[in-house]
Amino acid sequence: MPSFLDLGVPAALATVLAADGKTEAFAIQRDTLPDSLAGRDVLGRGRTGSGKTIAFALPLVARLSASGKKTQASRPRGLVLAPTRELASQIAATISPLAAAAGMRVTTVFGGVSQRPQEQALRSGVDIVVACPGRLEDLMKQGVVSLNAVEVAVLDEADHMADLGFLPGVTRILNATPANGQRLLFSATLDRGIDSLAKRFLHNAISHEVDESSVPTGEMTHRVLVAADADAKKHLIEDLASGLGRRILFTRTKHQAKKLAKQLTASGIPSVDLHGNLGQNARERNLAAFSADPANGGVRVLVATDVAARGVHVDEVELVVHVDPPVEHKAYLHRSGRTARAGAAGTVVTVMLPEQRRDVKDLLRKAAIAVLPEPATAEAVHGLVGEKAPHVRPAPVQPQQVQGKPKAGRSGSRSSQGGGNGRRGGQSRDQAAAGTGGRRRSTGGSQGQGSRDQAQRGERPAHSDRVYSSSSRPAQGAGHSRPQGSRRVSRPQGH
Repeated sequence: MPSFLDLGVPAALATVLAADGKTEAFAIQRDTLPDSLAGRDVLGRGRTGSGKTIAFALPLVARLSASGKKTQASRPRGLVLAPTRELASQIAATISPLAAAAGMRVTTVFGGVSQRPQEQALRSGVDIVVACPGRLEDLMKQGVVSLNAVEVAVLDEADHMADLGFLPGVTRILNATPANGQRLLFSATLDRGIDSLAKRFLHNAISHEVDESSVPTGEMTHRVLVAADADAKKHLIEDLASGLGRRILFTRTKHQAKKLAKQLTASGIPSVDLHGNLGQNARERNLAAFSADPANGGVRVLVATDVAARGVHVDEVELVVHVDPPVEHKAYLHRSGRTARAGAAGTVVTVMLPEQRRDVKDLLRKAAIAVLPEPATAEAVHGLVGEKAPHVRPAPVQPQQVQGKPKAGRSGSRSSQGGGNGRRGGQSRDQAAAGTGGRRRSTGGSQGQGSRDQAQRGERPAHSDRVYSSSSRPAQGAGHSRPQGSRRVSRPQGH
């Protein structure tokens, strides 16, 4: 593969990449950089993980640096539009060191946080803005920012923008940028209005599509495990979450993600959640915890909705679990793409109930994944999970200080109800948040007295103690052999 210097990237920017271990260009970078560095409009098509962010970050910084113009207050010269806050933050993190090497500054603009710091950054004269369409339009209407000085505009994950209904806003934003500016559009597909958007805003564009065979690949194994019923599924999910490596568990709804993260934490598997109801500070805190080493306070499990399926990259995710199979095959592929990145191996497990068999079959057919459902046996689970992580006993709930004197003769006084928060069984607010208060959490079901004793000692039951389906049986060995229904496929990756 050619080096970035070979492709015309300025030496100062190539040095920044080299310091991060990136010296050779991936296919999407190799193909688009000669044109984008020359100022041409570019339409780049490539799957998640193909290296698109660096493909547009380099020409964005290089072109602005070479123009020699001075950035004015509230008039950025570079603009990147992204569909989600997480993706915007990660794009900004990639661009920032490159911009710093060229003496430029970057800021993010998105909702869910106070706009005051964003206003201050814009008025101080930042060079590049990485934004989500909604908040950016708000600031434009308030007169906080003008886009009439934008020299280079980038639209990333354009197909996801369309899926979220953002194209009308994107159209208004691009209309506010100079017609003679350079525009770079990157998307996985050209459906859902992306083609017409490209034709309207890109002039004499050069189109490049990633050759999948030339992208660095990671080995991805797909498995479909059938749980007998909801109770068996609950035990199966807990065991899949219990390994030593990082894993992401995807649910369909925000409520399910929050609830499952609490349940796992209460079971001795520290977990954090990521979904649209979280504020930005909570999102960043939970992502930081998932990215950190468990020895330094990090967690191994992230429970997320599809907000984490695109654009969020954390190294060394060894397992992705579809707790709830997604409705669309594109969501399946993007969720699965959180593992087997940068040449590493990874496994994707879809958990299925018997009544979901037809829906899952259609989903995998559309995703071009050939894998057969298999019973969720203890042997299969042990082969996927391997050694379990140490049990982490949930932090004890601290007793609350009750101010004032309870009224006499009231058995339901505030002091007897954990501060009077209205929760049943004297459950305090901290207990409710941790999922540890009130009635004693059942650890049993079909596990029997031995598993209940283990739970009381702060241990999790072994895989062979679980019953996930009617055909389950105790493991007879290490359980690392692959069943007939599994299949290994290759996954393209990027920086």
